[in-house]
Amino acid sequence: MGRLFGTDGVRGLANRDLTAELALDLAVAAAHVLGDVGAFAGHRPRAVVGRDSRASGEFLEAAVVAGLASAGVDVILLGVTPTPAVAFLTEALGADLGVMLSASHNPMPDNGIKFFARGGHKLDDSIEDAIESRMREPWDRPLGADVGRVVVEADASVLYEEHLLATTPHRLDGIKVVVDCANGAASFIAPDVYERAGAHVIAIHSSPDGLNINENCGSTHLGDLQAAVREHKADLGIAHDGDADRCLAVDADGNIIDGDHILAILAIAMRDSGKLTNNTVVATVMSNLGFKIAMEAHAITVIETGVGDRYVLEAMKADQLALGGEQSGHVVMLEHATTGDGLLTALHLMARMAQTKESLSQLAARIVKLPQVLVNVRGVDKSALSKNSVVIAAVADAEKELGTQGRVLLRSSGTEPVIRVMVEAQSEELAQRITDQLAAVVLAELSLG
Repeated sequence: MGRLFGTDGVRGLANRDLTAELALDLAVAAAHVLGDVGAFAGHRPRAVVGRDSRASGEFLEAAVVAGLASAGVDVILLGVTPTPAVAFLTEALGADLGVMLSASHNPMPDNGIKFFARGGHKLDDSIEDAIESRMREPWDRPLGADVGRVVVEADASVLYEEHLLATTPHRLDGIKVVVDCANGAASFIAPDVYERAGAHVIAIHSSPDGLNINENCGSTHLGDLQAAVREHKADLGIAHDGDADRCLAVDADGNIIDGDHILAILAIAMRDSGKLTNNTVVATVMSNLGFKIAMEAHAITVIETGVGDRYVLEAMKADQLALGGEQSGHVVMLEHATTGDGLLTALHLMARMAQTKESLSQLAARIVKLPQVLVNVRGVDKSALSKNSVVIAAVADAEKELGTQGRVLLRSSGTEPVIRVMVEAQSEELAQRITDQLAAVVLAELSLG
């Protein structure tokens, strides 16, 4: 069996790949491993558990709670809440670990389990490996009064909202925003906290029913948001994904403002306020070349990492940096959060608009992005990507054709069974042609069929 943990927890098709039995076993093993490394020292262990709005989250939550409580862990149930809220509340409520049930932007039938250690920090690879290795091992079960107890924390969302508002550097009065909640975890919090910060809020896709999460909405489907911004003559639109750890935006004309734009806007804002440590920002290899050029023009250094906010976080912590993020809209502001937080990001983006009196399009214009085309190639052997000589040669030919005016990136997804082919070039047509050529080579050489 391959490694269970991917770049962001354990994911799969709920009730087939990710079963109640697996969820229970993971919860027990996590309790034991985190106990072994000292998280539970000196007091009865405590965990917080949250989920997004997927129907499968209901039975998976029950399985996780059963596993934790059977291992002697007291459980605080948060209900439907964003992933960053779980990270924040792990620390705020003095919990020893946090558990979030979500598959983020993935379709509704998928689900996932991610863990946070004491303080709200994501687990290192070594801790995840230890959890896997201790699954289904024999253990002494607590009895009687030693089993864990389960309570519901009704005020959890209030604590999280107060935290978000306390970090916001400027009131949002006068800003009209449309927020697409993806029928997910942001549905009950995002509209409220943006209004409390002073914005006029129009919420769409904010009625989760367990089945409609991410369905033609949210950060992976921006069409409805673009239309709503134009219809309501709003200043901007904000799009979250299913668990609200992402934030993408559209300007008043409906133009997409992606994570590269947002990261650059916040980096410049923090540099101007003296809060950008070492005038350095962390981004991933997926960030557009235009982002790097813009940062250089503003005397901001860019450190690159692999894809995944956990790797962005590792680089930030290694150099004690304040800001990092991904093109997909995961932005980490380490002064205020231990993980990507879509609501925090949106508040600071709108605060920059309010502070400068500039429109989102004006702020985003500081970045001139190269045309970028991304194709997901499915049904292929991801493990063979770096070994196939034909694919390697095709990439070399493409890079030679592009020269210094573009780049090629092929990588295996950590959350889906696909190989991503990305090309940046001086024109959309050239980027599309080279992407199509490389995708065809990948499929021909690495197909599982």
